[in-house]
Amino acid sequence: MKKVSILVPTYNEEDNVVNVVDRLEKILGGLKNYSYEIVFIDNCSKDNTRNILMDLCQKNKNVKAIFNAKNFGYSRSIFYGLTQTTGDCSILINSDFQEPPELICNFIEEWENGYKIVIGKKLKSNENILMAFIRKCYYKLIKYISDVEQIENFYGFGLYDKDFINILRNLDDSEPYLRGIVAELGYKIKEVYYVHEKRKFGKTHFNFLQMYDLAMLGITSYSKIVLRIATISGFLFSIITFIIGLITLITKLINWNNYPIGVAALIVGVFFIGSVQIFFIGLLGEYILNINLRVMNRPLVIEERRINFDK
Repeated sequence: MKKVSILVPTYNEEDNVVNVVDRLEKILGGLKNYSYEIVFIDNCSKDNTRNILMDLCQKNKNVKAIFNAKNFGYSRSIFYGLTQTTGDCSILINSDFQEPPELICNFIEEWENGYKIVIGKKLKSNENILMAFIRKCYYKLIKYISDVEQIENFYGFGLYDKDFINILRNLDDSEPYLRGIVAELGYKIKEVYYVHEKRKFGKTHFNFLQMYDLAMLGITSYSKIVLRIATISGFLFSIITFIIGLITLITKLINWNNYPIGVAALIVGVFFIGSVQIFFIGLLGEYILNINLRVMNRPLVIEERRINFDK
């Protein structure tokens, strides 16, 4: 009998976890010839999420939980969680019901047809218009500048065969970007389309800074073109500045008394070039930070406790 693992990351999801288990149980209970486990990985929730999870694990041995010692970030937590699943395939789904759990049946069907990776790809979104627009712009950008062809409108929701999970286990990457890894190292991918719904219960805890961190992780992990743009821009600005300076000098020498250089033009030029330099220095710092985090090779997650796992 094949085993299906469902990984559900949580952070302050006390309004959702019971509903998630109920809905997943209905779906998975209808699958014949499959056993299953529902694995929660909690990123140090501050509300009542952990107490609810402990109660669910006590009542249902198919429900398992990993409690992180602190909040290690969404990317590291889900990556680590996938490596701890034990099924023949693992399905990653968030607890906010923005991705329809009913697609699990479609994922498994395509998996049985031979696909080792089956992903949910967003067809349209019913979430906040501004948030949907920002996501769309980012995925257009990362797809254009990435060295690896990225998957547009893909958030990690999908099914991964145990062979791909083993690849994840063998990766020595302390700052993993799952979406990029799937695009770069994944097997042939089957796409299943869905509508991205509004959050059913509670409110999102994924703030702008976390979104920015995730976005920069994707850009600095899978793009060289931004650094190349910085180099080329610096070279072009140097040439332009040299030419303007040479013309100004010649004009001044020819018309010494009738050609005022003007302080305002000089200040504008200095501030413009300085702002460009500061922007690209900051961008270079993001790349250096990414390298530094990987060189330190810290563990993805430190567990505080795990429940219902075999010893």
